Order: sequence, then C-alpha cells, then structure tokens
Amino acid sequence: MMAATMVSEFRMTQHTFRLEGEFVELNGLLKAMGLASSGGAAKAMIAAGAVMVGGEIESRIRRKLRGGDVVRVGDEEILVV
Repeated sequence: MMAATMVSEFRMTQHTFRLEGEFVELNGLLKAMGLASSGGAAKAMIAAGAVMVGGEIESRIRRKLRGGDVVRVGDEEILVV
C-alpha cells in the first residue's frame, strides 16, 4: 500500500519599497503599499499580531523601517530598500 503525500504550495507575493528618506514608519508602509486602507486599519493589523518584521511579530505601530528590513503580512512580503 502506498501512502499519499499532499504537498501544499505556498506562494508569497513579494514587493519592494524604495525609501525616499532614512526610514519609513511601519503604519505608513502598510498604507503606502495598499495593505491597510487607513491609519486605523494599519494600527488594528499591528495590534492583532498580523504583521511581522524580520520574522518576528511587531507590535510597535510606528516602528522605523530601514533598508534591508523585511515586512510580512499574510502572504505579502515587502523588502524595504
């Protein structure tokens, strides 16, 4: 008897965000990338633990993101450059 193996393919959408200054705040990035419709929506996403920076859940709404930071929300990944 052969065992069936199911392989789930997970596709992440990757984006790049180019800084115009030294940093961008996390809530601003979520709005700029269209992942949050408003500042309140961005705040709620962050408070709910739905946002990761560098592979860890981020709870700071105005976390300063600099070049090289990677933000993940669901199946969306953003590289800050």
